[in-house]
Amino acid sequence: MAQSTQLDPAVSDTLKALGRMIGNTPLLVIDLLYKGEPRTLYAKSEQLNMTGSIKDRMALHILESAYCEGLIRPGDMIAEATSGNTGISFAALGRALGHAVTIFMPDWMSRERVDLIRSYGATIVPVTREQGGFLRSIRMAEELAAGKENVFLPSQFSNQANVRAHEMTTGPEIWWQLESNSLVPDAFIAGIGTGGTIMGVGGFLKSRYPSVKVHPLEPAESPTLSTGGCKIGQHRIQGLSDEFIPAIVDLKSLDKIVRVSDGDAILMAQQLASKLGLGVGISSGANFVGALKVQNELGATSVVVTVFSDDNKKYLSTSLLSPEPVKSGYLTPDVELVSLKAINRACRTCLEDEQTKERSLDAVH
Repeated sequence: MAQSTQLDPAVSDTLKALGRMIGNTPLLVIDLLYKGEPRTLYAKSEQLNMTGSIKDRMALHILESAYCEGLIRPGDMIAEATSGNTGISFAALGRALGHAVTIFMPDWMSRERVDLIRSYGATIVPVTREQGGFLRSIRMAEELAAGKENVFLPSQFSNQANVRAHEMTTGPEIWWQLESNSLVPDAFIAGIGTGGTIMGVGGFLKSRYPSVKVHPLEPAESPTLSTGGCKIGQHRIQGLSDEFIPAIVDLKSLDKIVRVSDGDAILMAQQLASKLGLGVGISSGANFVGALKVQNELGATSVVVTVFSDDNKKYLSTSLLSPEPVKSGYLTPDVELVSLKAINRACRTCLEDEQTKERSLDAVH
C-alpha cells in the first residue's frame, strides 16, 4: 500500500482552490403534477460544478487521494478512458495541476464533449466500435501506462476513491439538506456510468437511514445491468451503460434496477429546460423519470432524491435539441412541471467537507 506523502505547497493550494469550485450544490425541490396529482421530487444540481458535471467530484477526490498516497507527482501524465464527462473533468483539473492529459474515448460521443476536452489542452484518442469500443478504450489507457513511465491511471471504474468521493460529499450534502427541511429520504436513484454515485451516496444514506431504497438506473434500450454485463442494443443516454458492469458496483447491495427509455429521458430533459429553465443533459432527464417511477411505487408523498448529472451544453448536436416522438409507456407526457425551489448549501456539510479536505491534504504519516 502506498504511503501518504507531504504535498508540494503549490499542489496543495491548487487542490484546495479546485475544491472550492466543486460540490456543495443546491438540492432542487421540483413540484409537479403527475396525471393531475401533486408531487414533489428532489434533485442535486450537479450541473453547477466547475466543468458542468458531477464527475468533477470524483476526479478531484481521485487526484487528492493519489497525491496524498504518492501515486501521482507533478509532471506525470494522466490517462483515462471515458465516455465524456470524466474526460472533461480530468482534462480541466489535470491542466490546473500542470499535468498532460490523454483521453481514450469512443468515437460516437457528442461533438461538444470532444471539443471541450480538447479546449482544456488534452489529447483525445478516438476508439471505434470496430476497434472494441469502450472496453478497448480502457485497455488502450492501460497499455499506454504499461509502456511509458510516469503515467497515472485514475481507473474510475475500479477505483474506490470514486465511491468515497460521494460518501464524503454528495451523500452527506443530501442528508443535511433534507434534514434542514425536516425530511428523510425514502429513496435515492441514479443512472450507472461508473457506479460511484449510486454506491457512494447509497452507502452513506443507508448508514444514516437503513430503510432507504437505493435504485440503479439503466437505459431500457440497452439493459446492461439486468443482463449481467452483456451489451445489448444501442441507446442515446450518453454516460450510462458503458458495455459492462463496473467493478465498484455491487448490485446485490442495491434495490431493484429501474429502466428508462432514452426517448422519455430526452422529452423530460427538454421539459425541464423549457418549463423550469433547468438546462440539464439527457441522463438527468432519465434520472428524473426514474425518480417518478420509484415514487409511483412508494407513494405520492414519498421523498425521492436523484441527481441532475450534467448540463445541456454537451448535447447541442444530439437528439436533445430535436423533436422527439411520444411512445406508449412514457411518463413525461403525463407530467406538468409546476415550480422550482432550492434548498441551499447546508453550512454543516460545508464545514465538515472543508475539514475533511484539510486533513486529507495536510496529513503526513
